[in-house]
Amino acid sequence: MKNAREVPAVTSLPRSPRDEADHRVRRYVLTMSIRVVCFALMVLVQPYGWYTWVFGISAAVLPYIAVVFANAGSDSTDTTAESPVQELDAPRPAPIESDTTTPPVFTIHEGPKDA
Repeated sequence: MKNAREVPAVTSLPRSPRDEADHRVRRYVLTMSIRVVCFALMVLVQPYGWYTWVFGISAAVLPYIAVVFANAGSDSTDTTAESPVQELDAPRPAPIESDTTTPPVFTIHEGPKDA
């Protein structure tokens, strides 16, 4: 039986869901901003050449990358599962004794009060 229970350190806990969502939104906005810049460079940089294709392909592929990174969690730390079962020193409940007598039976008759 364990007397001392291990308490996790604050630094080993994962990010809160709110912080995790904020991080993913910032990463998505950054990636989509880069996409807008690539699209603008594709249109504005003259004369057109091989780099126009690079900007165009980047502008086309970055939405996919942004969505994949936004949906993927950034927590790469290993987490260990703790057992939800705890050993308790509480007494066990007493077994229910079965009553061998017949339970009372209620009969309901619908109709005149004579029946």
